[in-house]
Amino acid sequence: MKIHIAHGRIIDPASQRDAIGNLYIAAGKIVALDHPPAGFAPNRVIDARGKIVIPGLVDLAARLREPGYEYLATLESEMYAATVGGVTTLSCPPDTDPPLDEPGLVEMLKHRAHGREQTHVYPLGALTEQLQGKRLTEMGELHDAGCIAFSQANEPLIDTQVLMRALAYAATFNFPVWLQPQEAHLARGGVAHDGEVSTRLGLPSIPTCAETLALTTILQLVRETGARVHICRLSSAPGVALIRAAKSEGLPITADISINHLHLSEHDIGFFNAHCRLVPPLRSLRDRDALQQGLADGTIDALVSDHSPVDADAKQLPFEAAEVGASGLELLLPLTLRWAHHHNIPLSRALARVTCDPARILGISAGQITPGAPADLCLFDPDQEWVVTPATLKSQGKNTPFLGHPMQGKVSHTLVDGYIIHEDARA
Repeated sequence: MKIHIAHGRIIDPASQRDAIGNLYIAAGKIVALDHPPAGFAPNRVIDARGKIVIPGLVDLAARLREPGYEYLATLESEMYAATVGGVTTLSCPPDTDPPLDEPGLVEMLKHRAHGREQTHVYPLGALTEQLQGKRLTEMGELHDAGCIAFSQANEPLIDTQVLMRALAYAATFNFPVWLQPQEAHLARGGVAHDGEVSTRLGLPSIPTCAETLALTTILQLVRETGARVHICRLSSAPGVALIRAAKSEGLPITADISINHLHLSEHDIGFFNAHCRLVPPLRSLRDRDALQQGLADGTIDALVSDHSPVDADAKQLPFEAAEVGASGLELLLPLTLRWAHHHNIPLSRALARVTCDPARILGISAGQITPGAPADLCLFDPDQEWVVTPATLKSQGKNTPFLGHPMQGKVSHTLVDGYIIHEDARA
């Protein structure tokens, strides 16, 4: 199918292009910008006046809940939510049931997620069998089956000898390892940041040093092994400082934060708002500000949705008993735009954190608008306002701290491999 996207504001963070122009698509690829190839006759013209055309979003953390948790969400519901949110590529953690620790499970997930007109899915393989932190998985076989990196998701790996062996093995084959820094013993039983809110509400707390102690250990093991490590869901100002120093040292480290921690703090828990029951916990205003600054200056490489659909009943429990997680695939773009607007971040730089930068971490050719690149695109109206409600969210999980919040920026079209997989005439 040949498509002409006409007169849109094309922003490509990878090349720093930001200009009104035309884009031409054929055979699933971008074939030209500004001027059509000789003899180009489009099957479809999309009038993009007043809209912004960007690379499809690349989300490094989206739980699709299959296999094993289909009662929470399905591949169909969550991949549909991704397309509505302009997400054309995502990676999913291995904490399914059973965990993604066998090649057959990975192949099954890839087969279920594969389609001509669907978001690209890159699964993370389990770093240890059953995510129990004891025995390493067969990383080579999982990589051959389609795993792009290896992770423990939110499960702790307490034995540092096992972690060192995992990093050493991964370094031998140049496999990336993704780790969430939280010292299990310090975090045990905690549900909120160790600060004034947890004290006032009487909630068991998780100190900041639970993150920094784990992060210090990871960084030292990176020095020892040379492994490529991606730090997932950084949450604290001291954590940002450690990543900044590690990058200055030249360590092969990247990091991300979630949209929730970019905008919210412990104070948003209010009076036991279970939608704010997250891992890691929402921390202080000082921590939130440091995350915003780290994302702006490039210390933090990517912004993620940390999409975790949860059953409504599991959030209507006391804060300590509520299920962890928040829905976010459809909020990744508007919350990126909100951050850029409130902090005067150039739009191209802000969008890089959800397009070309996470694509670089994945090591894939996505997140760019250049001739020859896959035609994975997102078109949105930057001025359209909408409100987050259970009805407006297409994900099966309606759980988010942003329920009732007004958003600005609505996706009108999502294209994957040159196919229009989402179109909203109202946007």
